[in-house]
Amino acid sequence: MDRSRNTCIVVVVVWVSVLTGRSAAQGGNDLPSAPSAVIQQEKAPRAPASTPQAKPTDPAPVETSRPAPKPDMQQGNDEKASAAPGPADNPETPNEGRPLIKKQVNEVSVVFTVTDKHNRYVKDLKETDFKGVDDEKPIERMSSFRRESDLPLQVGLLIDASGSIRERFKFEQESAIEFLNETIRPRFDKAFVLGFDSSLELTQDFTDSTERLSKGIRSLRPGNATRLYDALYYACREKLLQSAQSDSVRRAIVLVSDGDDNESHVTREEAIEMALRADVIIYTISTNYSGSGNTDKYDKILERIADATGGRTFRPFQPQDVANAFAQIQDDLRSQYALSYRPADFTHDGRYRTIEIMADHKGMKVRSRHGYYAPAE
Repeated sequence: MDRSRNTCIVVVVVWVSVLTGRSAAQGGNDLPSAPSAVIQQEKAPRAPASTPQAKPTDPAPVETSRPAPKPDMQQGNDEKASAAPGPADNPETPNEGRPLIKKQVNEVSVVFTVTDKHNRYVKDLKETDFKGVDDEKPIERMSSFRRESDLPLQVGLLIDASGSIRERFKFEQESAIEFLNETIRPRFDKAFVLGFDSSLELTQDFTDSTERLSKGIRSLRPGNATRLYDALYYACREKLLQSAQSDSVRRAIVLVSDGDDNESHVTREEAIEMALRADVIIYTISTNYSGSGNTDKYDKILERIADATGGRTFRPFQPQDVANAFAQIQDDLRSQYALSYRPADFTHDGRYRTIEIMADHKGMKVRSRHGYYAPAE
């Protein structure tokens, strides 16, 4: 009887040990219960040559320091909560009834605005009113010319959530919400919201719902440091580049920031290059209001970013002027032209080529990007 009892005890101990080992092994291979929704960001390669002809080197991805929870998770109790990104609509179908117009391989498209000597938009010009130069050679024939006001928009709203803008953050949020409410047309336009400080926080993916976009903006909280260039690079490459071969949509970014950057993995010029490759116009709204310190240096950075992509820079003198800046951006987006053409000596060499569009009317000013990157073989 004692021998039988001892045998049973040994069997039970062995069986429990087997189960424990199997459970431990299984736990080590399981996926996490809450998969990370972290934004993948790029490590900066060595700084490119100062000339725009330098070809970029795609860097390896690196995670942001604070991952966002999966969409069905509740916000945590951190000092700055990571908002779960709202559900995304399909950015490639901004409106279901409009066919997708693909660019020809050897065609270049340019979006631009025209203003008169009083800085008023000129909206009634024809193809014959313009001439252009591509890489110092005249554009002989335009393959298409049209007004862009009726094309759907893909807009990225990038909001600086670093500690330096803490005092005016609330007003900027409300102004951004008003802008999207006035700009985004349901079932036609789409937008996303990306906040950035020491990390990138996609609080709302592409959607035409202004309610979701408003929630995404309000969920942002001021934090630490600034990754301005990383935010631009990510927004252009991961959110807008996929539609760059389509003439069916216009792509724009509205950047609200003081222009400071102290933690990005990519450089300013790499961020601008990615915007040009994605055919994105960037509008910048400076948060360096009067008396806020060394503003000139950072405002010039914002101006450089906007000017290179055909956008504009706005410098509000007080927080209340931010709403007016957003209103002017809305007018700009509704007052654009677009033309397409085939360069005379187009080659797939990946290099930077300059563009200049001119109006054949005295006193009229054309604003567009200054160049583009040819596709590489």
